[in-house]
Amino acid sequence: MFAVFVLVSTLAARAPVIAVPADAQIQESASPVAGQAPSAAELAQPADPSKQDSKEPPTPEHTGIRALFGNLLEDFKHIPSTQNLLITTAGGASALAVHPADRSVNRSMVDHYAGWNTFFAPGKYIGDTPEQVAGSIATYAYGRIFDQPKVSHFGMDLVQAQIMTEVFVEPLKLATQRLRPNGSNHLSFPSGHSAVTFATATVIERHLGWRRALLGYAVATYVATSRLHDDQHWLSDVVFGAAVGTVAGRTVVHHAADYWAIDPVKVPGGAAILVTRTTPPDRRTAQ
Repeated sequence: MFAVFVLVSTLAARAPVIAVPADAQIQESASPVAGQAPSAAELAQPADPSKQDSKEPPTPEHTGIRALFGNLLEDFKHIPSTQNLLITTAGGASALAVHPADRSVNRSMVDHYAGWNTFFAPGKYIGDTPEQVAGSIATYAYGRIFDQPKVSHFGMDLVQAQIMTEVFVEPLKLATQRLRPNGSNHLSFPSGHSAVTFATATVIERHLGWRRALLGYAVATYVATSRLHDDQHWLSDVVFGAAVGTVAGRTVVHHAADYWAIDPVKVPGGAAILVTRTTPPDRRTAQ
């Protein structure tokens, strides 16, 4: 899993720091040389796919310790949202849908325990909270030490996502008191391993685009499956855990579009739609 953090940190560091306005990009591509029209070959050249799917969040001016925890408190205010409601509802509905298959899926995974034991053995370590937090802190520290604002911002969001995930998961475990498949305790629902790894994958996707996040989601799926193989969780546990991690990852990473709100308001003689824009993260009070 550390290799994943190193890879995405390198990609984040290579991302351009200065954003060019869209109209400027159009003018530049349309006129590579003043007074000269672009050739047919230039017009036919496909766009860089890595730029098409990488909609980076704005990098804050400060990424110090004060900004890290100050922004985390601000992030909790963004939890109530239509987007998070939809993800949570979909995760809950999916967990309910697969719930009847919980026992049969676990029985099948355990029956083939010996054959897959070596393959799934690293899963319990990769998806463990200490390892995930350590990788996030290492990414954040790398960006701070080597003065890479995008990397430190990426690491900061990873740390915040891990903290928020734990805040979601632990109370749910205590509230539901679901017995684990192996009978070890009543902290089965939802899967913490599934939640933290999907939180990491979601932060990668929000920073670098879905193409570069495929490895992260593959690792998260592997970790979730390993929990079934180890008889630590039911299928519905890992499904809802994935939804919880996705909510945490999307909540802490903000894009410009995330700061627009549409609300109905009363006006004399009727109603109106109020569109507002809140302060983006690069203008937050920081270090």
